[in-house]
Amino acid sequence: MTRFHQFMCSNIMDFFVQNRRSFFPKRASELVALVAISTTFFLFLHTRDLNTRLREMEVRLLQPDDTISANQIVSGNSAPAPPTRVRAMMKLLQSTGRFQMTSLEPYQLNNTRKAMHDILFFNRVPKVGSQTFMELLRLLSIQNEFGFHQDRIQRVETIRLAPEDQAALAAMVSSYEAPSVYIKHVCFTNFSEFGIPEPIYVNLVRDPIERVISWYYYVRAPWYYVERKIAFPDIPLPDPKWLKKDFEHCVLSGDRECRYVQGAKREGIGDHRRQSMFFCGHHEECTPFNTEGALQRAKRAVEQHYAVVGVLEDLNTTLTVLEHYVPRFFEGAKDVYYNKIQRYNTINKNVFKPPVNELVKDIVRKNFTKEIEFYEFCKQRLQKQLYALRLPEKR
Repeated sequence: MTRFHQFMCSNIMDFFVQNRRSFFPKRASELVALVAISTTFFLFLHTRDLNTRLREMEVRLLQPDDTISANQIVSGNSAPAPPTRVRAMMKLLQSTGRFQMTSLEPYQLNNTRKAMHDILFFNRVPKVGSQTFMELLRLLSIQNEFGFHQDRIQRVETIRLAPEDQAALAAMVSSYEAPSVYIKHVCFTNFSEFGIPEPIYVNLVRDPIERVISWYYYVRAPWYYVERKIAFPDIPLPDPKWLKKDFEHCVLSGDRECRYVQGAKREGIGDHRRQSMFFCGHHEECTPFNTEGALQRAKRAVEQHYAVVGVLEDLNTTLTVLEHYVPRFFEGAKDVYYNKIQRYNTINKNVFKPPVNELVKDIVRKNFTKEIEFYEFCKQRLQKQLYALRLPEKR
């Protein structure tokens, strides 16, 4: 019992002694009520104290000395017996129902083991830090000795493909000599549907509102059109009025470009406003904006096929999980990122993107409910994979 608890109990007992005549209940019902109130008060104090201890133990649970090795995760071998404090923590959490141990085993959470070919497929989502991630993979390919391949720049980048084009893509990726990585802006493509061995799928996500703002100004950045003009000289330049259009004014004025209508479709190459589309796949059900069907398809693809889906806002966790769950490709990823990329490079940093008012962001959020849910789902899955690195596997 803490000093605070002892102080409170002493004061309550003094109060009862000093006022025993005036305060003593005259009826049994008053006595019952008094006992109930006193019991509730003491339970509150003890519950608060227990909750504080649980939080402290959860924080200690995440310390690096309890990390399970990458080989144990990929192979499924049993981990060494955990430290005493971790075992005590797990018993306590199991008794309170806070965690389901069977769902926090690294081996079960790692889809890398399902891959039938040592090929990494990064079907990158635009504006989630994918250029930086691509540079990380390029540097790691030299350090870890694997092939590095990326799609060439295209005049019109099509992310939704017809079945025959999906099959051709799967065949091309599988033709690379293992181990290799292939990088392309394209929706999730299920290789197994075409009788082709599955690769190791990885990707990144970002806060959906920040991402859509980033995309809005990215396609208006001067250097973007300089690069496009160099690659394709005959591409016409856009209307200057469109280039100068501000995102806040676009949303508040109800401009068609910034109306994110539930169920609306964008025909043609695909809807770059939604990152979930890159996980949902090429199915027609994936095309309507912010719908339950597209959301559930995207979630299933992540759960069943992706080894890791990282989060831009939590790169340290992302790199830690990648190093342990996909070690063949990502061994030493944190060292390369922090010492060779972050320190010297500002890849695709858009200095032409102004700050956007939070009230405008809130307006947009109301129409991005499914996108936000998908983003939170990916964040929780990544955290679950991180938690699993600190837990013992079952023997």
